[in-house]
Amino acid sequence: MEIGFTLSSEEQSPKDLVRLACAAEESGFSFATISDHFHPWTSRQGNSPFVWSVLGAIAGATSRIRIGTAVTCPLIRIHPAIVAQAAATVTEMMPGRFFLGVGTGENLNEHVTGQRWPSANERRELLREAIAVMRGLWGGGLVEHRGRGYQVIDAQLFTLPAEPPPIYVAAVGRLAAEFAAEVGDGLIGTTPEEDVIAAFEENGGSKPKLGQLTVCWAPDERTAIDTAMTWWPIAAVKGELMQELPLPRHFEQATEMVTEDQLKEVVVCGPDVSRYLDAIGTYDAAGYDHVFIHQVGPNQEQGLRFLAEEVLPELRQRGGGARKAG
Repeated sequence: MEIGFTLSSEEQSPKDLVRLACAAEESGFSFATISDHFHPWTSRQGNSPFVWSVLGAIAGATSRIRIGTAVTCPLIRIHPAIVAQAAATVTEMMPGRFFLGVGTGENLNEHVTGQRWPSANERRELLREAIAVMRGLWGGGLVEHRGRGYQVIDAQLFTLPAEPPPIYVAAVGRLAAEFAAEVGDGLIGTTPEEDVIAAFEENGGSKPKLGQLTVCWAPDERTAIDTAMTWWPIAAVKGELMQELPLPRHFEQATEMVTEDQLKEVVVCGPDVSRYLDAIGTYDAAGYDHVFIHQVGPNQEQGLRFLAEEVLPELRQRGGGARKAG
């Protein structure tokens, strides 16, 4: 089981994200993910820098850790040809260390250019076409694409890495997992559901499977719960709201109904190492081979230190966390 760390763009300034990436590398994490948003989920989170600028800074500040977006939406807000150029540049800056995580996005971020928010089925087909556009551009040469969703006219990327970045596709549910297996080089999930992994493997064979685990370290459980309720109550918001609500204030209204008990079901809270190990174990049992841990709230350095000094050594002792990230 490969363990990574989440760089939360919604909660951190650009400079802090770069600093945390360096700290994660020095702490022994072999990979990290970084979120790609136009808006934070809630105003309290307070940040949302342009991820490609931050990735350029991380590329120059680190030398070993692998970084991937979790996830970028190459559908509406940014044309896939531009995402292809951005990803190619970052890959050239950190060869072999970047992966592009993609998904069908959220209205929260995509509505800002004034275009219609498509249905889930439409977004899935747009993503299929967007991936084809990006891979076509990474192949070199002059590209012309006239599709249902995108037009690319006489475009050529001149800054290309020796190898293009792998594309990992976010999926929730069996149908999305089957789609991810068909078009992607790996899977990104947020819950340890065995049927999702089974659907992905049945259709995609042996590809990396990355799962996100949300945690909130604090010196005591009470403080951790209060912190999680303040900074990340959206973890307990279920259903299609996460994709459909357009503004941070709408998520704030939705989270007014979230209870502490509901949040504790989906966020590991407090300083008990065994809870973290048990939660990681559920992802392992479901079939994931990578887990990236999202520490929520302002205690980033302390949470990172706890994970590095308490959780990772225990995982290594048990035989986990030893494989190279795929």
